[in-house]
Amino acid sequence: MERVDVLVVGGGPAGSSLAWGLRHCGMRVRVMDRRRFPRDKTCAGWVTPAVWSALQIDPREYAAGGRTLQPIHGFQIGRLGFASSCVSGREVISHGIRRCEFDQFLLERSGAELRTGEEVQAVERRPDGWCIDGSTHARLLVGAGGHFCPVARALSAGEARETPITAQEIEVALSDEEIEATRVDPAVPEIWFSTDLAGYGWAFRKGPFLNVGLGRRGGEGLTEHLRRFLERLRRAGRIPEKWAGPIRGHAYLSYGSTRRPLSGSGVTCIGDAAGLAYGKSGEGIRPAVESGLLLARALAGASDPADVAALARYEDAILTRFGARMPRAGIESRPPPPWQAELAGRLFAIPWFARRVVVDGWFLNRGVPSLASS
Repeated sequence: MERVDVLVVGGGPAGSSLAWGLRHCGMRVRVMDRRRFPRDKTCAGWVTPAVWSALQIDPREYAAGGRTLQPIHGFQIGRLGFASSCVSGREVISHGIRRCEFDQFLLERSGAELRTGEEVQAVERRPDGWCIDGSTHARLLVGAGGHFCPVARALSAGEARETPITAQEIEVALSDEEIEATRVDPAVPEIWFSTDLAGYGWAFRKGPFLNVGLGRRGGEGLTEHLRRFLERLRRAGRIPEKWAGPIRGHAYLSYGSTRRPLSGSGVTCIGDAAGLAYGKSGEGIRPAVESGLLLARALAGASDPADVAALARYEDAILTRFGARMPRAGIESRPPPPWQAELAGRLFAIPWFARRVVVDGWFLNRGVPSLASS
């Protein structure tokens, strides 16, 4: 029986950030993931300066390894059927990455023992920790495997079923001819909110890679919504006429509308496994990275990583960073009235509102300082 101090189930940005944060703490940390890296992970994938700062990564060094790094200078914001606003400038406000490259980079620099291509089959609670698959003993078990993480599902057993946000998207490398045929500005991703404000679609070109997708709360009729969105983009000349690719899907819970527990006895969750995605934008990368680092800070100096006080510090740090959880059941599940959706469409077309409220507030969270400097 191998013994580790911390076993992290999931090798995405949350799990790798936790392992990186614990690299000098003298703990034996192991990361398991059922997929081998680099993995096929389709994602719009914009990374804000706060993420680079928190992880102490120079974007130029990241790009020097031949990885895709698309500078973003602004966004085009609109509601389907209404005029849009294009808010951009000279400043680089974010970067576009490919998750297959980004996740592998973070995992390799984490310093953890890696067990990729291994799926957790059996988890047994023991008085002094956890037994995983009959071969590994861990004092602390961490769920970092996304919305469907087995650790998170076990921790949430008995909780009322929640309605996730589901998304479908396509990411395909464009030929030179297709690049000429697309009018999506790589420096200005496009965000198009649905007419009922239940979600939004996007079009984002990262170098030669075009990513188009759409997400909605609950996901009812999602495939048809995506089909109609792609057709709108084709008619507008935003994407090539015959452009297509494999459709990938994923689900997540937003922080303001979930009751998924953060921790229990000797177990805790981070990132999408804990339902930490931002409610307005659905972005999960920054909350994933920050939750991993906050857990690492809470565990630093603890003689036992499963110490109740250490896990309580983590929960307090999450509440301080992201605010109170779930004030009223289902508060974000009810669709807005038609007049509100109409008003939103008009506001999105006003550059000041699009920049200050939607881009700076919802998508960049500029009012929240970097974790490294807070």
